[in-house]
Formats: sequence, structure tokens, C-alpha cells
Amino acid sequence: MLSATANDDHRRTLQAESVNVTEHRARINGERVSYKVHAGFLPVWDDEGHPTATLQYTYYERQGVSDQEKRPLMMSFNGGPGSASVWMHIAYTGPKSLRVDDEGFPIQPYGVKENPYSVLDKTDIVFVNPVNTGYSRVLPGPDGKMPSRSEQQEMFFGVNADIQYLADWINTFVTRYERWRSPKYLIGESYGTTRVAGLALELQNRQWMYLNGVVLVSPTDIGIDRDGPVKAANRLPYFAATAWYHGQLDDDLQSGDLYDLLPKVEEFTINTYLPALAKGAWIDEEEKQEIASQVARYSGLSEEVVLRSNLDIDTAFFWKELLRHEGHTVGRLDSRYKGLDRDDVGERPDFNSELTSWLHSFTPAINYYLREELGVKTDLKYNMFGPVHPWDRSGNNTGENLRQAMAQNPYLQVLVQSGYYDGATNYFDAKYTKWQIDPSGKMKDRLFFEGYRSGHMMYLRREDLELSNQHLREFINNSIPQEGEAAKY
Repeated sequence: MLSATANDDHRRTLQAESVNVTEHRARINGERVSYKVHAGFLPVWDDEGHPTATLQYTYYERQGVSDQEKRPLMMSFNGGPGSASVWMHIAYTGPKSLRVDDEGFPIQPYGVKENPYSVLDKTDIVFVNPVNTGYSRVLPGPDGKMPSRSEQQEMFFGVNADIQYLADWINTFVTRYERWRSPKYLIGESYGTTRVAGLALELQNRQWMYLNGVVLVSPTDIGIDRDGPVKAANRLPYFAATAWYHGQLDDDLQSGDLYDLLPKVEEFTINTYLPALAKGAWIDEEEKQEIASQVARYSGLSEEVVLRSNLDIDTAFFWKELLRHEGHTVGRLDSRYKGLDRDDVGERPDFNSELTSWLHSFTPAINYYLREELGVKTDLKYNMFGPVHPWDRSGNNTGENLRQAMAQNPYLQVLVQSGYYDGATNYFDAKYTKWQIDPSGKMKDRLFFEGYRSGHMMYLRREDLELSNQHLREFINNSIPQEGEAAKY
């Protein structure tokens, strides 16, 4: 039996600050790259200078760089809220990628492999786990007591609290690692796009830190309203992409390429479907029948189902209905994935088939990689999804904050990346968000969109892993001004 002292020594405790540094080499984008990995913990401080939490980060720093002030730095955040940074870390931009097949499905043995498409050749990268995700945790106060749940929520778990403490943490990181002169980028996925959109202005206005670029991967609405008919209409291009992938469209649509189909559906959505939905119950019956026929043609559903839905098809119902006749559901975050339900009746799938597949691959890989390759030693559980709820979503003005940050900073550019088969943050919503960020149109030349033949994590498909990283490389190249080019209008 262990003594009381031994038990005390083996509690799941965490130092506020520590780091382990390892050295590596890889072939990336056709060249040999030497890099260091700083896998560590860095505190969040309160106004009195006490650590309130510690964030686990993984910092990839290319070696042999002679002019570090010109070397870009990219801060990477995932979403949820409550999701760790694991997803983009070991599947997208980092020098290691997940061991999956070329379409992104799990294979064994689990683990990671070299990522020859990583942007580490172009930019250093920091993967950050917000509080209660990954190994990041709240710390006891100066009195040794943990803050109450309500106190933690006020400090960390809300749209604006999250942005404020992460901006402070970024300041600490940039100062510690002497990166103030570097061109800086934020990349966020899913809810991480809400986070980085808000951080762009928070960093400028409260930390006096200016960015060159913000990348929104599979973005949320970032506080931009699209309820009602807009929300309903914007789903149709995603429905069409998914139906095309699964071979559920008429032969004339199915025989062409996805890129032949989508412009037709988008044009119908904006110019015909949206105005029809806006008419509600006062739509003419003949027009309603015509709309239902076209929506059915593009969605792969029956006219009867479209009419019973009053032309407004619920997304969860679509995941259940599209392949109901085959006994399958389709995935929420990536509709290329099929699921099996207990019953073929019902209004929504029993589970998200893509997420169970991803957890199958990612969880063993990140636990192995951090501990055995990067030397992070802790008995804490790595939270793929951590306890952060209830999340305070009030006061979400992050889209307007991003617009204001762009207006104040002529250097700042924005790239949106979306997968066509993402049903959670669909690609046409992402396009709509891009259109609405700057209603004046004065900054259109600094807003960009790229789409991919995959889902929410478009980088899981090997072809899109290569393409999306190349788009990041080009975005960074184009958003770094020429020497002597001033930030002015």
C-alpha cells in the first residue's frame, strides 16, 4: 500500500510553467527543414500577476533562419468551444500528419507520419490549447483554492472572456520568444474562427499587436446574422454537393463534375430559392411547386419531402433522409462518411459518423506523439473535448471586430477555407460570411475564399491537405508587404 506521502506525490498536479525542447528534421515542400519543437506550458496571469491557468502549447521553430524578423509566426486555434488544438496540429499545418488513408479514414497501427505539405517551410507555428482543452487547466488561486465554476466561466468560458485572456497569453508568448518583429498570423477552425476574428481587434486595440493575416477554416457565423430564409436557402449548395458525392442526382447533373454543378446551384439559391422562401405562406402555389421541383432535383430528395418541409429542409433530417433507402446516414461534419442507425425511420442520425471515425484516429495519435516524441510528461488526461460549458455566447461581435481590425490595419488580409461536404459550417454560409464582413466592399481585395472536395477538416483528404497548405503558403506570400511598403490607404 502506498503511503500518504507517496499518494500526495502522485497527484495529478501541473506546474504553471515548463517546457521540453526537441530537435527534428523533415522534408517539407521539397526541401530539407531542420526545426525545434518547444512543447510547454505558459501561464495566464491576473491583474495582480498571479497565474490563473496554464496553457499547453506546441511551438515549431525552423532552424537556420538568418533574419527572424522576416520569419512569419502563425498562432493556431481549434474550436468547439472546448476542443483541443489536436486537429490542425497533427493533420493540417504541422510537420506531422495523422496516419489515415488518402480519404481520411482510420487505419492501424495508430500514430503520425511525416507531413510533406506542412507550411513550416514558410512560417513558424504555435498550436495553443485554451483552458480545459488538451492539457491546459485552471490553476488554484494564491490561497490554494480553485475558483468556483461561476468564477471560471467569467474568467475563461465565453466569447469575450476567451478572446481577452488569449490575447494576454499571446502577448506573453510573443515576448518570451522574442517574436514582436515577425509578421503574424492567426488561423482558427470552426469555433476557432470566432476566436481569431475577435482576437484580431483585441490584439490591435489592447495589446498593440498588428497582424498580417487571419485564416478562417470552416468558419462559424462569427456573429453575423443569417437566420430565417437566408439560413434555410444557404444549405442547398451543400445538399447538392453531398448528393452528388453519393450519386443521388439525376444523370445529367451526376455526369458532370462537382465544379460544374455548384455554380448552377449557387445561382439558383441566391436569385430564386431565397426570394421564394422570403414569401413564406404567401408564395403562389404554382411557384411553390416549381421551387420544390428544383430543390428536389439539386438536393437528391423527393419533391414530396421538400413540400412537406415547406421548402425549408432541416439539415439533420437531410443527413437521415438522403441515403435512408440504402440504410445509411451521412455525416454532419463530413458527409462523405456513412453511418448505421438502429432504425431507418426517424428525423436525425443516431450519431455523427465522421466524428467517431476521427476520434478513432486522433486520440491515440496525439497522446503518443506528445508524450513519446515531444517529451511532455504528465498524468493529466488529454481533453479532446474539455469541460467549458455553459459557454457565454452573448456579445458576439467578432465579425464586426474583424472588419474593424482590417479597416484600421491596411496590411491585414483574410482567407476563408471550407470543405464542400461540411454540413455543420457549410461552405455557402462561409461565402455569405465573407460577403457580409465588409458591406462597403472597400476591402474586397483583401478577402479570399478557397473550397475543397472534403468536409469540415478538409485537410484529412490527402489531395486537399496538399492544396490547402499551398493556399496558405500563397496567402502568406501575398500578405507580406514589399520592403518599404507602408501601411496606408
